[in-house]
Order: sequence, then C-alpha cells, then structure tokens
Amino acid sequence: MELRHLRYFVAVAKHLSFTAAAESLGVAQPPLSQQIRDLEDEIGTALFERTTRRVALTRAGQDFHMQAINLLERAAEAVERARAIGAGTAGIINVGLTGSMLAGPLGHAIRSFAQAYPAVDLRIHEMSPDRQIAMLKAGQTDVSFLRAPPQDADLVRVRAWSETVKAVLPNGHRLARGRLRLADLRDERFVFLRMSDSLFAKYLWDCCVEAGFVPTITHQAVEAASLTSLVASGLGIAIIPEYVARLAHAGVVYRPLDGPRIRADVFALWTPAKAALVGNFVDLVRDSQKTAD
Repeated sequence: MELRHLRYFVAVAKHLSFTAAAESLGVAQPPLSQQIRDLEDEIGTALFERTTRRVALTRAGQDFHMQAINLLERAAEAVERARAIGAGTAGIINVGLTGSMLAGPLGHAIRSFAQAYPAVDLRIHEMSPDRQIAMLKAGQTDVSFLRAPPQDADLVRVRAWSETVKAVLPNGHRLARGRLRLADLRDERFVFLRMSDSLFAKYLWDCCVEAGFVPTITHQAVEAASLTSLVASGLGIAIIPEYVARLAHAGVVYRPLDGPRIRADVFALWTPAKAALVGNFVDLVRDSQKTAD
C-alpha cells in the first residue's frame, strides 16, 4: 500500500464518483479505478458499493476513510517537519558548555533563539571541556562552546565571540590599584582552571611562563565563575575571562592586564551532519556579542 492509494481512495470517497475524482486528481479514470481495486484486494474487503447509478462507501470503507485521512495528515506533517529540520528551523539542539559561558553572549543568544525558532527544543548540558569533545563525537550533543579548543578534522570549528581576560584580586591586595601586567603576578598564589581537562587552563599557564614565571597553583576548579569565590576566600588570585568578570562578587576587584593581549575567545564546535540547525544557532550567537556588550 502506498500513499498514492490513500489519496486516490480519499478523492473517490469525497466525490463518490470515479470520474469526478479522476478529474480532481488530474489522472485518467481507468487507472484510478484499477488503483482502488488493487487497494481493496490488498485489504481483502470492498470499500465501495458500485452500481450503474451510484458509488457509496461500505461500512469498512467509512472506517477506512477516517483512518486514511489521518494517515495522510500525519504524512504531510512528517514531510513539513523534515523540511523544517533540513532548513534548520525545527528539531533538537543539545548544547554542551560550562556554566560560565552563559555570562557572555551565549545567554542572550539562547533567549533570542527560543523566540526566533519556537519549533527548536534547545537543551543545555553542563560539563567539563574534555567531556564536551567526547560527547560531541559520540553524537550525544550537537554543539559545544569552548575556549582554546583542540584542532579536530572531524569537527567544524568557528569563533563564536571574542574575549580577553582580567585578573581577580582580593579587596585590599597590594596590586589592586594602578596599572597591572601579568609579570607583576609572579610572586602570587593562583587558583586556576583544572589543568587536566582544560586546554584554556594550559594556555593561561603558557602565558605565565612567557611572562617569565611558573604560576604557583593552590586550588583548581572546573568553572571559571568558581575561581572568583576562591579568590574572595583568600586562597589566591585568578585570571578569568572578561565576561565572567562581569558577574560582580563582593570581596574582589577585577583588573585588566596591560601588555600582550591574553585571549579568551570562545569557539563553537559541531559535527558537519548538524550544519543547518546548529549553523542557525551559532550564527545568532555570533550576532549577539554586540547586545551582550
């Protein structure tokens, strides 16, 4: 049984005339009649009562008529949804990130995307940076947002937004006023992003080494936002992305660093198979930095 059989049957049931049904469908009447006979043979019962004067639905035909209409409607809905998913206007997006990413343009973009694409179900999954790559490759998430992501031929990699860093110091710290360079922090204790699963943490380490010192790390955290609380607790100083520094925290001061610019740019990564749907979302994220600023 094909959808064509159902469409032909519904047309005959509507007009109760094989001639009128054939005209409405733009087909010849003999092939239409043959298609209906084939359908009845496949089902094993008559769907129409035929006389020289009239065509009428049998009781089986009346019930089948309702089912056929439902099936055709569902098939049309499936086609429209498939087209929408292909165009990137419907479906599900599973987003991998660390919570601190929401402090920047991404938070605003998620709200805007929900309004622009109501047929897309966008789901947030917080996880460590290394876990994000594994989940992407396993197909369990569709897109991730990372700082200093790895180069990977299996993933599309696009800069989502640009960002620098700031130093976080306790209130009253001797370096809390005046201009500050990374080298000025050489004698400080640091709280750091966890080195084992963050390439961005390794990048910051390398920046310290290039500035002439190896940072003394007392504590490590997965979330950049957590570093601020550790600084406020007196456990050290930190270097965090500038958007995270906009989350005000009592007991600390945020200072820009002079000298060579330390980047905290965020990249979107996804698999090529998700290009249409994810691409629309990433485009909106990239356009959202002006609003976030």
